[in-house]
Amino acid sequence: MAEAYMNHQGAPWWRAYSAGSRPTGTPNPLAMETLSAYGIPPSAPRSKSWDEFAGPAAPVMDVVVTVCDNAAGEVCPIFPARAGKSPRILHWSFPDPAAATGSDADRRAAFEAVFADIRRAIDGFLADGAR
Repeated sequence: MAEAYMNHQGAPWWRAYSAGSRPTGTPNPLAMETLSAYGIPPSAPRSKSWDEFAGPAAPVMDVVVTVCDNAAGEVCPIFPARAGKSPRILHWSFPDPAAATGSDADRRAAFEAVFADIRRAIDGFLADGAR
């Protein structure tokens, strides 16, 4: 959801890529539903591994935002310097809405809440002169 929202709000100044340590290959349908409810087109038709962004053909990153939660035992990536420049690293902690349990309404509410947090974080980043 963060990739799609940043590509929607940050264009043409920013291009976002999303990746994780254990991608399923398919975006979560509730994430797609949440984006659609706000008129945000999804950026990618698949979930990706962060390994795709570690090789020499990967785009050079100016800023890397991690959302992993070490307290939950999640692994955070390390991004090497590329083109002589290390990326600026930010950490925004969001709960994983895909881990939400309960009814369909409860799970949808979890995605809505995380998307609201993502919007606040990205809007703040852009408002702080990131353009």
